[in-house]
Amino acid sequence: QVQVVESGGGLVQAGGSLRLSCTVTGLTFDRYAVAWFRQAPGKEREGVSCIHGSGGTFYFEDSVKGRFTISRDNGKNMLYLQIDSLKPEDTAIYYCAARTWYCSGSSADFAYWGQGTQVTVSS
Repeated sequence: QVQVVESGGGLVQAGGSLRLSCTVTGLTFDRYAVAWFRQAPGKEREGVSCIHGSGGTFYFEDSVKGRFTISRDNGKNMLYLQIDSLKPEDTAIYYCAARTWYCSGSSADFAYWGQGTQVTVSS
């Protein structure tokens, strides 16, 4: 049984940093692309970043480039998202998701999802 569990969210002031973590169990982790999505209140879920099993990375929004860093530790079945210079518009529930092999920016392409972790940025 595949389990995806996010952690690390919280309330932070604008300009601050957070590190989100995600553990994925029940599958061969290095054969899966894993990604972060986010959903702000009243908005659709959107792709933030994705990383291949081999480590290649993608950032789907220009607004996060240079501030967000995705990484993974295949030995620990862990996915991370370092978020720096947080802005109020980063406020959202952040989800971790996994799919076989290749990255995608579409949530419909991901089979496994966590419950999400809330990130709230105050101005």
